[in-house]
This record gives sequence, structure tokens and C-alpha cells, in this order.
Amino acid sequence: MRRYIFLIRIIVIGVLAHAYVGARLIPDIPFSPAARWGAALFLLASCLVIPAGFLSRRLPRRFSEVFGWIGLLLMGYFSSLFVLTLLRDLFLLAIWIAGIAGGRHLPGAGTLADTAVAVPLLALASSLVGLYNARRRAPVRSVDVPIAGLPAALEGFTIAQITDVHVGPTIKRRYVDAIVDAVNGLHADLIAVTGDVVDGSVARLSAHTRPLGRLQARHGAYLVTGNHEYYSGVEAWVAEFERLGLNVLLNRHVVIDHGGARLVVAVVTDYGAGAYDPAQESDPEKALAGAPMDANVRILLAHQPRTAFAAEPAGYTLQLSGHTHGGQFLPWNFFVRLQQPFTAGLRRLGRLWVYTSRGTGYWGPPKRVGAPSEITRIRLVAGR
Repeated sequence: MRRYIFLIRIIVIGVLAHAYVGARLIPDIPFSPAARWGAALFLLASCLVIPAGFLSRRLPRRFSEVFGWIGLLLMGYFSSLFVLTLLRDLFLLAIWIAGIAGGRHLPGAGTLADTAVAVPLLALASSLVGLYNARRRAPVRSVDVPIAGLPAALEGFTIAQITDVHVGPTIKRRYVDAIVDAVNGLHADLIAVTGDVVDGSVARLSAHTRPLGRLQARHGAYLVTGNHEYYSGVEAWVAEFERLGLNVLLNRHVVIDHGGARLVVAVVTDYGAGAYDPAQESDPEKALAGAPMDANVRILLAHQPRTAFAAEPAGYTLQLSGHTHGGQFLPWNFFVRLQQPFTAGLRRLGRLWVYTSRGTGYWGPPKRVGAPSEITRIRLVAGR
């Protein structure tokens, strides 16, 4: 019931947002009445199709991919259209205030017409650029993390991190294959998959996640459950990931011997996992229980950056996270900060280093603007 109430609220907000855009742009478009009616029909179709795309994984398979692509592309386009319409109104308000101050009648009809045409064109340009950025294979980003007291044997230890792939309506096997090939090409010592791998059931997506079984690293590949695994049937997915050969640790750790030096790699469940199963509540302290005291390099894999507030006092050295997508496309990167302490990149919280990846895939609209995807090559180096 709560899910349906949430869906109804989203649909109502979508209807109101479409009505706002139509009311603010269509009267000022300098085209024929037929073109204005066409614009109104487009907004009506968008209002109907976007929810279908958002829920495409619930549709029969023959309709799922088509509605997924159309609906999610429209979602990305309309998101920019709405924001740009709002910015246009702020721009026109500023001109109007300036006109009052100068004793003139502003803005004029030409300004209204020009801006009404510019907004949908800029939204289209943003969506096309964003589509290219989202659909290309994520580039490799190299990051050095300085660790005080790093044993000499661990100098240059590398971790390949991928996160937030979101295999689902528009991300399929070919996309995942390309990611796996790039990760294997890094010849990392360890691979970290930090959650939100899937958006859908094992029955629908197992064929598309199969390439993950090819991930190869000297000390193996470790996987974190993200919030979307819990939306998609976490128990079935944990079993499937383990069948593929990935190490899924739920609030546990392993001790890795690397050239005679030991480091601890701990994994916690998603920050909100306890709401789905109290037995899986995220617990960084529990994940570290029993770890050897002489292993002073302690790495935590946690889907959400905000886990850092519990990880720092527990004594971790480095936390690797995802979840934020870096905002994915403007202006949503500004809103990430309302929920998470870090949006992207390497940051410090007390004695703890936290690296937040922008994600290797994307969620929802196939669109990335101002927040490039990444496959991250983390390298441990000696620091002070």
C-alpha cells in the first residue's frame, strides 16, 4: 500500500510539473496554433509514458525494453525541460524587475518568444550529450590514497572499484561485458563492487549480469549489497552473485596476506538494509570484529557514503562507496548533499579516508551531464 501511495504522489507531481511547463512555454512559442497543439500533445504523451518507463520492469518482457527506453529518455528530457523552464522564469522575473526600476515595460514579446524556443532546444541538447556520456563505457579514473604507516609490501596495492551499474531496463549484457573487460585489463590486486548492481529480478536479469563472473583479481572480487538489491530481491541476488564467484560478505571481513603484509577488507550491508531485514542491519563495528590488531590497514566497502560516520570511530583506514552517482546530471548533484556527506571524490572524515565513486552505470534516464561515470583504480601509497 505504501508503495502505491508513493507512486500516486509521483504521478501527481509529474502531472503538475508538465502543466507548469505547458502553461509557461506554449503561449509564448512563436509558431502556428497547430504547432502549439502539437507541443501540448507531446507534454500529455510525456506525462503518460514516463510512469510506464519508470515501471517498465513490471511489464511483459516484449514491452519492457521499448517502454523502458522511451519512458526513461523522456524522463531525462523533461527533467531538463522543467529545470530550464524554472530558470527562464527567474530570468524573466529579473528582467521585469529591472524594467520597473528603469521605467520601461520589460520583457518584450521578442524575449518571451526567443526564450520559449530556447528552453526545449537546450533541454534536447543536454539530453543528447547526456545520452552519449551515459552510454559510453565508463573511463578509468586513477586515485592515490595516502596511508600513514603503510607497510612496504602494500605500497602500490590496487583496488578496481565499480559501483551503481544498475543492470535493468536500458543496461544489458553488452554494457556489462565492456565494463568487465576494462576492469580485468587493470590487473588489480582486488576488485570492489560497491552495490546497486541491478534493478530487477534474477529471473529477468541473470543473463545480463553473467559477465560479472569473469571478474579476475589476485585476491578476488568482493560485492556489497546496495539499496537497489533490496528493492529487487536481495536473497536471490546474493545467491546469484555467489554462484558467479563473487564474494558477498554481509557485515563480515576477510584478512588478506599480500607479500607478507596483512590488510583487512570488511563489507557491510546497505545503510538502510535493516528496514528490509533487521538481521541485516548495517554494522561497520560488527564487520570488523575479530580482525587482527597488527593489520593496521582496514578497508571498508559500504554502498552509501554516510556509513562513514559509524566507520570512522570503528577504526577503519579507507571506505569505498558509491550510491550518489555524483548527482548524475545537473542540477541534482546539489541535492545529493542533503542526504550524503560526500557527493564524489576522495574526502577525509577524521582519521578516515572516504572515496565516493560517481558510478559506473546510471539509474533511470540514460543521461549524465557534469557527473561522468567511472571505473576507479584505487592505489594505496605511503603517507604521513
